[in-house]
Amino acid sequence: MISEPELIGEFGPEHTAEAVGDFDRKPASGRRRSHALLWGAAGALVASTVWATAVFAYGDGVTRKPDPRGYRVDGRSCSGMQLKALTASVGKHQDAPALAAGRIEHPALNQVRCFLGLISEEGAETYEEGWSVNAHVGLTVELYKETDPRSEFEAREGPSALTDGEEKRPELVPNLGDRAYLLAEDGEGTRLSVLDGAVVLTLTLSTAMNPVESETGEQPDEWPDPPAPESFHADMISDMRDVMEKLKAA
Repeated sequence: MISEPELIGEFGPEHTAEAVGDFDRKPASGRRRSHALLWGAAGALVASTVWATAVFAYGDGVTRKPDPRGYRVDGRSCSGMQLKALTASVGKHQDAPALAAGRIEHPALNQVRCFLGLISEEGAETYEEGWSVNAHVGLTVELYKETDPRSEFEAREGPSALTDGEEKRPELVPNLGDRAYLLAEDGEGTRLSVLDGAVVLTLTLSTAMNPVESETGEQPDEWPDPPAPESFHADMISDMRDVMEKLKAA
């Protein structure tokens, strides 16, 4: 007996097109082919959209070294700490910029810490008679060579960072590096932090009042308040720009 003919299109690996014969070979239906193309294009579009969203949200998984932008961070970096604006406001240098302990030179990170003392000049009219203003300025410069410091910087210096005592939030400083924050804390001084490519710079300032030595050597009963931290904010920003330029030109 003659069996029922095999259905075209349902042959498996063991049934090839040649086994069906050439007489019934027809091109696939145009509508069916259009549907297949349409579903294929839609699938590719969805896949592309999901991939683009994942790359935007989580990165493409490729680790890139941060851009050093010409910065040089080593034992000579403290020489760029001239602080012309702060010096003009306070008085004069007590000493030359000095390198503090804790220097790091590593394949992943270079770090230096510097400090400089400022003191008001004798007879300065901007401060109370018989008193001098002493300012301690610190500078920390970190050059990241393997990992991008952006996320860490935002977590440590940004508005979400927790501060002790009164709840104060850092102020965003525009047009300074990639990101910059300034935080003034009562009794603790002021901190200006800047992210610029692979470099994180932190400038700190604290002030205190000291009595000018008298002939009797007696200590005063009352001590005046030091200048308000806000009075030095513009100077700190100006000096930070100068430090950044000098570290790039080193």
